[in-house]
Amino acid sequence: MRDTRVPRLLTFARRAFFAVAVLAFSTACLAQNCALCYTQAASAGSRIIQGLRSGILVLIIPPMFMSVGITVLAYRKRNQFSGRDSSDSSRDEW
Repeated sequence: MRDTRVPRLLTFARRAFFAVAVLAFSTACLAQNCALCYTQAASAGSRIIQGLRSGILVLIIPPMFMSVGITVLAYRKRNQFSGRDSSDSSRDEW
């Protein structure tokens, strides 16, 4: 029996590297600015700029933690039903 984990890992690593390279070197990703936000921040004082920065953090951090939490829960529960015996009697219980 051949171990197929190494080729799968290399394939995943290549795809991940390609995705990171596309996102990192894409000029369209770096050019995403809202003109209204930029002009407001440029004309505002330091207090408004600090408020914008904290607002951005408030809008980013909670959804990020929720996404990580859901991912961790899904990872832990991924094999919850695979350990059960799949006999013929269990199929008839439906």
